[in-house]
Amino acid sequence: MPKITIDSNLCKGCGLCIDACPKEIIVIGDSSNDQGYFTAVNSNNPDKCTGCALCAEICPDIAIKVFK
Repeated sequence: MPKITIDSNLCKGCGLCIDACPKEIIVIGDSSNDQGYFTAVNSNNPDKCTGCALCAEICPDIAIKVFK
């Protein structure tokens, strides 16, 4: 089953991954990281992930890893 991990220490909450995800499984979380950014997190439906890796490809901070 494909899944993604988001490194909250690298994420700056730009939201590009949210727009890129065709399954809408990424959202901005409620807590901030050490730098004060509200970061991207998996939503309540991570099982919908197809492993397309569009989120990881568009991430300017290389904060997302995709596992297939």
